[in-house]
Amino acid sequence: MEITVRGKNIEVTDALVDYANKKVNKLTKYLDRPKEAQVVMSVIRNEHIVEVTVILNGLILRGEESTGDMYASIDMVVDKLEKQLVKYKTRLSRSLRQQGLRALGEKLAAPEAREKETEEDRVVKTKRFPLKPMHLEEAIMQMNLLGHDFFVFANAETEIVNVLYRRKDGDYGLIEPEYGS
Repeated sequence: MEITVRGKNIEVTDALVDYANKKVNKLTKYLDRPKEAQVVMSVIRNEHIVEVTVILNGLILRGEESTGDMYASIDMVVDKLEKQLVKYKTRLSRSLRQQGLRALGEKLAAPEAREKETEEDRVVKTKRFPLKPMHLEEAIMQMNLLGHDFFVFANAETEIVNVLYRRKDGDYGLIEPEYGS
């Protein structure tokens, strides 16, 4: 796995790079052919923030933690990602057995676009991503892995772009557009 470590508002030392590489490489025991991982370390008002994004065949796994110590933040974010991986690998294997879905290595995901609204309701960021067909269960898993409240995907059954979102009651909602007059 190719691991990229960079810093924001901090000079990343060789010791931090080695420690981050060692810890993030622990995740490979849960992953089939991981491609790359990005580790971003930053310091904001004495808070040491570590954000890790792991990309494996289109599936995106992300975690972020902050503490008063950079090494502790690295430990916490890797532990968080390990727990997510165990949870979702269990769900995935159960789902594969029950519904005959494709293997994890074939899963493709699309990171959802984020837009930050201002008082003038202007678009300040545009994000583009490949829209790959996936089943609803895959979309739910990808949304949870990313830790977001919505997810845009191409429904593999209908071949139409859908929006999956988390409702206030904790359940999920699905928006399926109807084309016509």
